Order: sequence, then structure tokens, then C-alpha cells
Amino acid sequence: MRIANPFKRAAPTTSVSTAREPDVSGRRRRNIAPKNRSRFTIAIGLFVAVYGVIGGRLVMWGVAPAETASSRGASDLIMAARPDLVDRNGEVLATDIKTASLFAEPRRIIDPDEASELLLSVLPDLDPKWLYRRLASEAGFIWLRRELTPGQQQAILDLGIPGIGFRTETRRFYPGGSTAGFIVGTVNVDNQGIAGMEKYVDDQGYRALQNTGLAVDTELEPVRMSIDLRVQHIVRDEVAAAMKRYRAIAAGGVVLDVETGEVVAMTSLPDYDPNDPKQALEKDRMNRMSAGLYEMGSTFKTFTTAMALDSGKVKITDSFDATKPIRIGGFTISDFHGKRRVLSVPEIFIYSSNIGTAKEAETVGVAAHQEFLTRLGLLSKMQTELPEVASPTQPKEWKQINSITISFGHGVSTTPLQTAVAAAALMNGGKLIPPTFLPRSREDAEALATRVVSQKTSDQMRYLFRLNVADQRGSGNRADVPGYKVGGKTGTANKVVNGRYSDTKKFNAFLSAFPTDKPRYVVLVVVDEPKAEEGQVYATAGMNAAPTVASIIRRSATLLKVRPDFGEDGKSLLVSY
Repeated sequence: MRIANPFKRAAPTTSVSTAREPDVSGRRRRNIAPKNRSRFTIAIGLFVAVYGVIGGRLVMWGVAPAETASSRGASDLIMAARPDLVDRNGEVLATDIKTASLFAEPRRIIDPDEASELLLSVLPDLDPKWLYRRLASEAGFIWLRRELTPGQQQAILDLGIPGIGFRTETRRFYPGGSTAGFIVGTVNVDNQGIAGMEKYVDDQGYRALQNTGLAVDTELEPVRMSIDLRVQHIVRDEVAAAMKRYRAIAAGGVVLDVETGEVVAMTSLPDYDPNDPKQALEKDRMNRMSAGLYEMGSTFKTFTTAMALDSGKVKITDSFDATKPIRIGGFTISDFHGKRRVLSVPEIFIYSSNIGTAKEAETVGVAAHQEFLTRLGLLSKMQTELPEVASPTQPKEWKQINSITISFGHGVSTTPLQTAVAAAALMNGGKLIPPTFLPRSREDAEALATRVVSQKTSDQMRYLFRLNVADQRGSGNRADVPGYKVGGKTGTANKVVNGRYSDTKKFNAFLSAFPTDKPRYVVLVVVDEPKAEEGQVYATAGMNAAPTVASIIRRSATLLKVRPDFGEDGKSLLVSY
């Protein structure tokens, strides 16, 4: 479209120029004004919409309950629901409860000094200077005390202090207290798992769920564990009684299903109550069964004998000369109660002969010895759900002297739980099954199992286990429980003190299985530094750890669905009734 330029027109006639100028400017106003009005309307609409949303949210938050008014991100974390932990029978081991926590909004507090005095009348353990500084600050929100009792909450409400409020939090509660403390674990003040199976649950993805806010007010499926709370109570009760009776500094016990690898019960004393997690920081409160490393003493003769038999170089009918001590590398290896004669393989086992066991290891060889213990999982870190697991120690270089001392349980440190797991492989037909604190079927266990010894070796070890308890000459005869065919091996190890083996401080253990004709469970009890009872000269494992195992089996066998077998005499007695 062409428009003539008025500045180039030849005729300077005023009437012409004045007649065209209004026409051009009028067209411009008609073309431009509608567009400006349209843009202005859109801008006003957007402005109203944005501020309308902001105003609406402010009104919504203003009328919302106190629980959702402040620190929304923190609230999502502290209100996050955790799944219950339950035992194999559905009994609750850990659950959530609601508690009130005290907060302040200092900007709304009129007189910080008066508010401090009033709060101290209900919570006298608070630091006055700390409290005053907090209340006199310019902060918008501060925590003053987490997890109040209902009485404390009501007393503070009665004070009527402006700027003081409560937030409902989720707190973890453990109905069984210290019964299964080390297994269940505990959480921190923000309800996040920091130990035991509580930490395992977080590591499996719950922590991510919690951090994204998806765990708030959510019904989560309970986490079922392999623990049987009834058996757990029995084990802890008997271990605590042994610790007191034998004046030991510590003790522990575990019950393991040899067919599935499930840990049915496990305790370590001194323990702690997860409801008061500060106890876990006290000296000597640690999970000795999975996180403690010990030289397991003569219980290791179980593995040396199994190695010798499985190698094919030693038969159960063979004998070894235990007449004289073994002298090697400046050390003398002798027997505690030496028979000073030739001993058969069964006699070496039931008399717990260091000399005979060392000669079994010599027959097999150093390299094969190390390989066998590695195959049984005794020299590697155990893989299981519990986070608190220690890594075993062994010599950097295995020599003949190392193989000899390790054959009877000195020179290698491992955890008691690993010892029980390795023993289970010798009892269940020769298959090593990783331990678990979660339910596991036999089919799943079979898929995970690794054959470590032959069925024949397993049968022979079951025979030796039973012989050591049933024969009155055996070191484990105090573990016998009529009707349950208990078998096992004692272990009395000298503890290392300041780099030397002590003659007075012992670490005792009894490694057992029952019933030995078809083993279902391995039971291991350890007693740390027991003292001899009145009338006894020595505090050996046969005198304290073995009787404790017997008490555990006697009380728990029926709960574990193991029926007693009293033989023909027992059947006749039942018929007579």
C-alpha cells in the first residue's frame, strides 16, 4: 500500500495538508489502539491470577492446623510412617506412635525472659541460658524439646505462652524393649534407621521414600523377620542367667535353622533398650555375635576334623599318636588333659586333643587348610541383612605353625554367628547357606546353597557331635537333654591380653546341633571371661556354656516344633499312661 510523503508534495497549499494529516493519524489510532488494549487486558489478568493464587495459599495456610503451618519440609520427615517390624509369627517388634514435640516462634514471643522461666518450671533440665537465647532470637521457628510426655504437653499448654506450640511427630516404639535390641536396631530423632534391621529397611529404599515425602501418612506393609520372639526371650533369659551365675563380663547366644539359614534367635549381653538408644553408646554394649571377633578355641576342631575326613586323607577309623607334645618354632603344643597315648579320630574329638587335631591338619596341608576354612566362609566377611558385621582376621602368610594353632582355634578371629553358619553346613548334609534375618523357604535356601563337604562327611560329623555329648567321657556331656539327641563341641580359648595369651581369662563356647539324627537347629552359646563356681578349679566351656545350651534347648524345642524321642522305653511309658 502506497502512502504519499507530505514533505515531498509540490503544492504548499495549507488546506490540502491539513485535510490529509488527520486522516493518516486517525488510521494509526484505529489500527494500534485495539492491540494495546488487548495486551493490557492480558497483563492485568495474569497479575490478578498470580496474586490470587498467592493470596489463596496464604489464606489456606493461615487456617490450617498448627501441624502443617510451619517447617513443612521438616514435618514431612518427622511425620513419615515407618513399616512395623514383626517376628515370624506376627508379633510386633517395632511400631510407630504419635508424640508431641515443643517448638517456638521467637518473633511472636512478647517477653523471652518470662517465657523461659515458665518453660523451665515444666522442663527444668533445659539449659536456662540456651533457652533464653533461643527465645530472644529473631528466628521464625525453632525446636525446644522433641518427644514430650502427655503430662509435659498439658502442663505447658496450661501456661498459655504466646509463640509456643506443639507439633505431632512419629516416634518409634519397641514393645519388647531390649529383648531383641541388637537385631531390631533403632532410629534417630528424625525416625531414620541408624542400626540393626531398622537401618536395613532404610537402605532397601525406604530412606528415599521418606526423603521424597511419599512415606507420610502411608500404610506400609510390615517387614516380617525370621526371629521367633518366644525363642528370642528364652535365649536372652538363659544367657543372662549364665552371665550372672558365672560372673562373666559378657555372653551371647544364637539359634540357627540349618535347613534355611534363618536366624531364629540371637542375643548379646550387655545389650540395650532401643527405646533409649543412648544406652548403645555405653561401654561394652555391642553385638558380639555378628560384630565381635574372637578366637573360637576348640570349637574350631569341628572344622579341622571335617576337613581331614572330607579330604579323603583321614578316615574316621584312623588314629594319631598323642603321646608327646609337638614342638615347633619355639612353641610347645600339648593337651589340657592329655591321655599320652595313641588316639582314634573320635577320641581326638571327644577328648579335645590339641596334639591329635594338629596332626590331622598336618596330614591335609597348609594350603588346603586355608582353602577349606575359606570355603566354609570363616575367613571372609559374612553377607547378611544386619549392618553390624565384622570382617574376620587371619595371618597374612600361612605357615606350618599357623596351620597347627588354627587347627585348634588360635590364630584366626571370626564372629560367633559365622561359626554357627559354618557348623550348620556340616550338619545339614554339607551345604553352606547364607544366614538371614528374614523368612526364607527351603526352596529359596536350596537355590542359594553351596556344597562345601560331602554327605558322608556330614554324617560322620553328626556322629561325632552326638558322641561328644552322649559319651560321659565327652567334653560336652553336660549339654545332654533327654529326648532331643543333642550333639556339640566345646571351646575354651585363652584370651589375648597385651599381646600375650592369658592363663586366667577365657572365652568359652559350646557349638551344638539337635536332633543329631536329622539336625534342625544349631545352637551356639559364648561366655566371655567366666569365673569358676564354688568347688570347681576351672571354668571350662563344658561347665558353663554347655549347660546353658541344654537349658535353651529344653525350653525352646517344643516351640521350634521338634518332637522329643525317648526311644522304646519312652513309648512304653506313654502307653502305660
